[in-house]
Amino acid sequence: MGIAAAARFVYHAIAGKPIALPRELIARYPQLSHAQWRRGGLPVRVGGWCLGQPTVSAITLWHTIWLAPGSPFADELLLHEFRHVEQFGANPAFPLLYLWESATRGYVRNRFEVDARDYASARVRRS
Repeated sequence: MGIAAAARFVYHAIAGKPIALPRELIARYPQLSHAQWRRGGLPVRVGGWCLGQPTVSAITLWHTIWLAPGSPFADELLLHEFRHVEQFGANPAFPLLYLWESATRGYVRNRFEVDARDYASARVRRS
């Protein structure tokens, strides 16, 4: 393996690889095209470690959504994560508020997680 290939390998191990969602998903939920999507990388691992797992299915940081290597393109998962993109955009303090919610209420009762679950399930029901 040459230096360039090794550098790409390390970069993708950390940042994940850019991916495109299937066209039929974008046609059904056009809002999903307003995020950047990546597969793998360190963010899904760090998210998992925070929850005592090897990885999470997905994690969102600002306008980028990372999917774990084995995560399917499931409508509810993708819409849930997209809702986090909107939450990041709505309030510059969102990362701190999210951490506070998780620390005080836990992941499941975190109001931003509840909102994202409700958002995703409502959109799936409508389609």
